[in-house]
Amino acid sequence: MSASGGAPRSGVDVGSDSVDGLAELGLEPAPSRGARRQAERRRRRRLAVVVVTLAVLVGVPVLAAVVGAGYLVRLGASFGDRSTTIAGALPEYEGRPAADDDGAVDVLLLGSDTRVEGESGRSDTIMLVRLPADRSSVEVLSIMRDSWVEVPGHGEAKINAAYSWGGVPLTVQTVEQLLEVRVDHVAEIDFEGFRAMTDALGGVVVDSEQPFTAGPHEFRQGLNRLDGDAALAFVRERYSFADADHQRVRNQQAFLTGLAQGVVSRGTLTDPARVSEFVGVTADHLAVDASLTPARLLELGWSSRGLTPSSLHAVTLPVAGGGTSADGQSYLAIDPAGLESVREALRSDEALPDAAP
Repeated sequence: MSASGGAPRSGVDVGSDSVDGLAELGLEPAPSRGARRQAERRRRRRLAVVVVTLAVLVGVPVLAAVVGAGYLVRLGASFGDRSTTIAGALPEYEGRPAADDDGAVDVLLLGSDTRVEGESGRSDTIMLVRLPADRSSVEVLSIMRDSWVEVPGHGEAKINAAYSWGGVPLTVQTVEQLLEVRVDHVAEIDFEGFRAMTDALGGVVVDSEQPFTAGPHEFRQGLNRLDGDAALAFVRERYSFADADHQRVRNQQAFLTGLAQGVVSRGTLTDPARVSEFVGVTADHLAVDASLTPARLLELGWSSRGLTPSSLHAVTLPVAGGGTSADGQSYLAIDPAGLESVREALRSDEALPDAAP
């Protein structure tokens, strides 16, 4: 995408309030404008990994080191006004894993087919994102929606049923007890948000592993430029694939990569109106826990700004084939040895073991 109007610039000119904005947020002062513009050129691509990692929180962290803090503070205020806070998102209960005091951060990202209060839905996308204490990598663990787990108070069921029965709080508790890790933050976006974010960027380019058709949309193997409707079809389709939800997970990761590249492209970062629109539509479809404030998002993005695309490490919780429940549900059985390896990696703050979906 190209910048709108005038010659392309390397960054957004946000004025002299940048240093004051960082001070307000308790972060280090920004460098001089000239140094900042040089740094922007180097950072633009490597900051994509922050966007991918925090997925639906994409707009705020990436902007942390790219645009001035004063401008970001104003965006944050808008973000806080338009996003929704999830009541009781991080439940306290007996036996809850202890908080990690070494600086590692675990964020649970949920994509749901509905986010209307009072309506039941299911979480179609479940990802645990870990920022290790030293911020040397980003660990992303996808949990497939049909994984057969223990849902507190309900017995064994598919993991996405936890959302239907108890919303975000029960989903958090289910994931915490499954992985034996404490969730520090949670963010949920409805799938309509993917459509809106895509259109706000003027389209997203994704790399599809294979050709397939979803409704009126045809996707070829390789690069595809998607509008909002096509993006929604791309991330939701699973019946076109022999391995169903396995490929769906890979497509969702491909979309997030394309979304990240769109956010950090020259055409986006040099267009304040587009940045504002993107953050606004993201916030309109986003719900977060009460402690995931704009300032906290900025802090996470700022602390992760040195990561490169090669730092991103995405895996899927290992499964050991399918099964059928007593009531006729088809599910995916979690591999016990693989699960224990994931738990150990989280306990020791090490890289997650590789396991292809």
